[in-house]
Amino acid sequence: MCPYTYYEIMRKSKDPKSLRYQMVISVEKVGIKKTARAFHTSRNTVRKWYRRWQTQGYNGLQDRSRRPKHSPMAVPDEERRFLVALKHKYKRLGAEQIKLIEGLSRSPRTIRKIWRQEGVSRRKRPKRYKKKQNLRQIKKQWRLFEMIVEDTKDLRDIPEYYTQMKALGLPTVQYTARDVTTGLLFMGFAQERSLTNSVLFANYLNHMLTACGADLSATTRQTDNGNEYIGHVTAKKPSAYSLTVEKVPGQSHVCIPPGAHTWQADVETVHNLVEMEFYELEVFSSRLDFLRKAHTYQLFFNLLRPNSYKENKTPWQLAKHKMPNLHISVAMIPPVFIEDLMEMMPSIILQGGHDVPSTP
Repeated sequence: MCPYTYYEIMRKSKDPKSLRYQMVISVEKVGIKKTARAFHTSRNTVRKWYRRWQTQGYNGLQDRSRRPKHSPMAVPDEERRFLVALKHKYKRLGAEQIKLIEGLSRSPRTIRKIWRQEGVSRRKRPKRYKKKQNLRQIKKQWRLFEMIVEDTKDLRDIPEYYTQMKALGLPTVQYTARDVTTGLLFMGFAQERSLTNSVLFANYLNHMLTACGADLSATTRQTDNGNEYIGHVTAKKPSAYSLTVEKVPGQSHVCIPPGAHTWQADVETVHNLVEMEFYELEVFSSRLDFLRKAHTYQLFFNLLRPNSYKENKTPWQLAKHKMPNLHISVAMIPPVFIEDLMEMMPSIILQGGHDVPSTP
């Protein structure tokens, strides 16, 4: 009936149940002895599969696991739970690092095997866009003016603007401040990047935001480590800029870690947008015309321009949602020529003026 032995066929078969099914059917027709001779196997083998067929049906013809029910070398349940807890604690660290830190006796291979079995294998590094989405969700929960990021932009490297800048004496540096959670934009312009100008712009924002009803009592003003904000890298005391920011009770100044430029992403994004949408497109006839058009762009940005990364809403809509009683004037604070502030608004800018340095 079968030219090959039962064991040869089993080694090569992709579906052993099919042959065993033929075997048990043969037993019912001709009996165990004749079936054993026909399939070139022992009577015990035929009898085993026939009994399983009788008790379990077709599924009983499947091979059973030969794994021992009890292993003397198995990792105890308590230790398995401990290893799983370590994985949750150290997150993306691998088995080798955790073994070294915790002084474990188990091999990294065994540790990884247990993690796989428990479904806590090493997590992959999240994609960049996923990290950005997660960070946006965190910033979305912040209150209005919980963090304002500030930076400066060099305007001398914009070809469309450079010629006009030289001919009309237009500003060479833009001072930018932006509320992180809503995107509200505030701008100032200067002929140089200096600590003096940073102090003047900080005083201007302190006064204007407070006058418009903004609550700065728990605001963090974040900047990079430029000399225009910290004074000097070797300074041992807070800079004049830090002291100016902290004149508002509860407001504080923090610097990003050296080289962590992504921490300033909110304001750097604005710098790219304002270059494309303003400096590369506008033509100016005078310094006054420049300031008026800069104010128009700022109004467009704060009141009319929807942000696709912030629910497709404008900064003012987001600010109004967070603080319904907020007056719209907070989104209309005009940009200024910072060097003119000393003469234009002495009662505002020079309040506590002993902190303003006489030289950059």
